Amino acid sequence: MARITLKVDVDTLRGTREGVPTLQRLLDRHGVRATFLFSLGPDNTGRALRRVFRPGFLKKVSRTSVVEHYGLKTLSYGVLLPGPDIGKKAAAEMRAVATGGHECGIHTWDHVEWHDQVRHRDATWTLQRMQHSYDRFGEIFGHAPITHGAAGWQMNETAIRQLDTWGMQYASDGRGSAPYFISLNGLPCRHMQLPTTLPTLDEVLGVDGLNEANVHEHLLSLTDPSRHGPRDHVFTLHAELEGQKLAPIFDRLLTGWRAQGHTLGTMGDYHATLTHQMLPIHPFAWGEVSGRSGELIVDIPETPSP
Repeated sequence: MARITLKVDVDTLRGTREGVPTLQRLLDRHGVRATFLFSLGPDNTGRALRRVFRPGFLKKVSRTSVVEHYGLKTLSYGVLLPGPDIGKKAAAEMRAVATGGHECGIHTWDHVEWHDQVRHRDATWTLQRMQHSYDRFGEIFGHAPITHGAAGWQMNETAIRQLDTWGMQYASDGRGSAPYFISLNGLPCRHMQLPTTLPTLDEVLGVDGLNEANVHEHLLSLTDPSRHGPRDHVFTLHAELEGQKLAPIFDRLLTGWRAQGHTLGTMGDYHATLTHQMLPIHPFAWGEVSGRSGELIVDIPETPSP
């Protein structure tokens, strides 16, 4: 039986306070657990607007209303307003996710800073940010984090190695086609990577006639076992999107995946099915993904196609 792993990236204070509870209610209604990856430090979302000069960024935001999904207040954080500390202001919402039976892990400390800078930063900078997130996670949940999913699918070699130092068994830091082990300088890491295999909603909405009424049909076509055979997938959703205005699309996806016969669950659930399998080893690599600006950590250079 094929599996769909549900990975929720939580980027902002608004997403944590409003999107996360909405997703919890939706998942509970379907009887499904997911992995929630939290941004644990300052919300400086407004600084992301500096990406306007990146190739492909304007095209992407023109297809999805940034103001509508994030709100003017959130888009002012770190620019016109001080960036609020998400871990301090929304700790109760985070703990409620764990109490509700979902898996919780680290997304990042400062989402915008990590996304825009980590690729070119040194070990000192990287380890400092990672330790901030590790310590804050422990303060909130009372135990060490068990998994990690990089903000914007951005990492560097120091960050990858730190996951092994922390003793994590699995993470989801990049894009690809199937689970694998990353190698650095020819040596494989101990933790398993469970890459995002499906396109995200913001990557496909507004492309080739896909809109809020029919985009779920496109994603379901990519997971249809009658067309592709039984195949596991990792789907990344965002608390700011599927947890708010795009919640009805996620609702239809959950119904459709169940109808296709998929098992739905967490990264930990998926990892448990793979622990005795021989998985490939691939080098740490960068590449582009259709619908997203800039380069990401990749196993393959393209997203799945129907």
